[in-house]
Amino acid sequence: MTNISVRMARWSALHPWRAITGWLVFVVLCLSAGITAGTHQATTEDYWVGEAGRAEQLATEAGLQRKPVEHVTIRGGDGTEAAARDVAARMAKLPEVASVADPVRSRDGDTVRVSVTLEGPELEGKKNVVPLLAETEKVAKAHPDLKIEETGSPAISKGVNDQRDEDLALSERISLPVTLITLLVVFGSAVMAGVPLLLALASIAAAMGLNMLASHLIPDAGVGTNLILLIGLAVGVDYTLFYLKREREERARAGGRLTSEALVELAAATAGRSIVISGLAVIASTATLYLATDVIFSSLATGTVLVVAVAVVSSLTVLPALLVKLGRRTERRAAQRARKGKAPRAERAGTGRFFAALLRPAQRRPVATLVVSVLALLALAMPVLQMKLIDPGRDTFSRDIPAMQAYDRLTADFPELLVKHEVVVRNAPGQEGEARRALTELDERTQADALFAKHAAPSLRTSADGRTSVLELSVPHPAQADEAVRSLERLRDVYIPATTGELRGAETAVSGDVARGQDYVHHERGKLPLMLGALLLVTFLMTVWAFRSVVIGLLGVVLNLLSAAAALGLMVAVFQGTWAETLLGFDSIGAIASRVPLFLFVILFGLSMDYQVFVVSRIQEARQRGLSSREAVLDGIGKSAKVVTSAAIVMVTVFGGFVALHLAEMKQMGFCLAVAVLLDAVVIRMMVLPAALLLLDNRAWWPSRRAAARIARTEPAVPVG
Repeated sequence: MTNISVRMARWSALHPWRAITGWLVFVVLCLSAGITAGTHQATTEDYWVGEAGRAEQLATEAGLQRKPVEHVTIRGGDGTEAAARDVAARMAKLPEVASVADPVRSRDGDTVRVSVTLEGPELEGKKNVVPLLAETEKVAKAHPDLKIEETGSPAISKGVNDQRDEDLALSERISLPVTLITLLVVFGSAVMAGVPLLLALASIAAAMGLNMLASHLIPDAGVGTNLILLIGLAVGVDYTLFYLKREREERARAGGRLTSEALVELAAATAGRSIVISGLAVIASTATLYLATDVIFSSLATGTVLVVAVAVVSSLTVLPALLVKLGRRTERRAAQRARKGKAPRAERAGTGRFFAALLRPAQRRPVATLVVSVLALLALAMPVLQMKLIDPGRDTFSRDIPAMQAYDRLTADFPELLVKHEVVVRNAPGQEGEARRALTELDERTQADALFAKHAAPSLRTSADGRTSVLELSVPHPAQADEAVRSLERLRDVYIPATTGELRGAETAVSGDVARGQDYVHHERGKLPLMLGALLLVTFLMTVWAFRSVVIGLLGVVLNLLSAAAALGLMVAVFQGTWAETLLGFDSIGAIASRVPLFLFVILFGLSMDYQVFVVSRIQEARQRGLSSREAVLDGIGKSAKVVTSAAIVMVTVFGGFVALHLAEMKQMGFCLAVAVLLDAVVIRMMVLPAALLLLDNRAWWPSRRAAARIARTEPAVPVG
């Protein structure tokens, strides 16, 4: 691994302009190819999971699949009927519209609803809804005395996407300046600070292009781009930061005796190797998300893998070339200072007072530090035991979205639109009459149940061949409400077995918003043991491979578990309750989005490996220089403390910016990632890790006998204390 990083750095250092030009060409080609190929978005079929997925497959095969529907509501007294006719006439002329239903008046008579079914599959509704919204706006202007508004899944999806784009732009405006300021503090040079930021942005651009190409193999679920921005800026800056700091250390140590090319080669042998190992660890751990066999997790994994891989390549190719060019500039300035009789600028060395203070408890009282730190992390992790998972839907979206405000008013007037269970039955040939009678009986049973909404006539659709039928049952409760979940359970466990379940040779399945969410959460829980087992195994094997130590591998897994569990516990304590709503600007949904914990666990393990690799590598180098185990731990952690903390500040800033987003999932993810990085950089790497290594002494490197023997020969008889 070292030879590869050194050879790549050597070539780039000797041919800097070729390396820089080649990198720019690579970025442009990736982005151009991606834009040319376009993005293949995930379809409804890609989201099918569990019984709900089977129900939707049966309905789709019979041509009875769910269609995107918009609802236009008219309120205000006189003129509502005329406005409803105006809406229906305008909508019927649009090519995006499949059908327009007759106007329906609310029970109190104050509101008229016109339902419009769009052409195309369900997920394409958000693209086709724009002309409908424009027509609704025209009708509203033509009837200024009435309150006319439009909502529905397409309008809500468009509103969520627009809000997310605005949020991401705000996050970038926050994170980029803070990142630049942090780098300025670290390097004291605008040029040196700009290099990590520019390389990270270039890596993000290349990864976005590659992600567009990859979407034709693994469909994009609409979240890949967001994650590329989130992870790309964090790891891109971090990898470059580690490499830059190491090159400056080597330059300060050489005192002008080595050329820029030689200094870059030295940095590649140490920091370059660590970057490769760290990148491979993040990629390997993230790849376990593919085991979920879920389009969203696969999309997240693909975006992360690509941006990390590109960031690693940029650190090993174009960065050495840039460092050589900057190094020659530094050498010329040093020569000018020498001619003027000025002393050369010295690179600050040492741990620093702040980091020395953080490290002091582990140095002086490792047992007490280890016990207190671990107990504190376990205490933070305790809320995980009360974690409640839900699949977030419309009810969890921000009410700042106009379509969501209209949706709340719509469902208040028409509560039967809150939730619909869709019972799909495929009967055997010649069984059409029995199937219809069974569905009628099913409808009658639910009408006698308070959990279901009352209606005048059942909503039953049957395919042209009579083999497949879809019965819609309304529930006057939000999809996340306990009543809605109980209605699904009662439908599946009681009513269906007693009605359509009695049909021999027939297949019955239930879909709908509640069924989709419940089946998705159940699917994730079923995959959880496999994914966690694979994640722990991959992390252990990568660490053992990197450091040739089983003990270091086990220690890495335990520390990663501690930091991830503590961060998840804090996230549950904050977002599952209501006490922090005003502080962080959110409305609690009383639960955690089902995708968040598993995704975060995987990503946190990968990011924790970053710090594990860089810190332990410095300790290992100190041992190889002949220091005792104790001296090596203190030296390695002391020298890496500032750069690791600086990298952590960058990550915390990037991730913390997502707390300002409206979307509950992104807010929870940003908070947890920021907290985890902070805990990992300060508590784990400055307290728990050094205390554990000091207590383990040479045993930490078992079974590396050769290293142990070499250290034993050079270790002083009297311990350093």
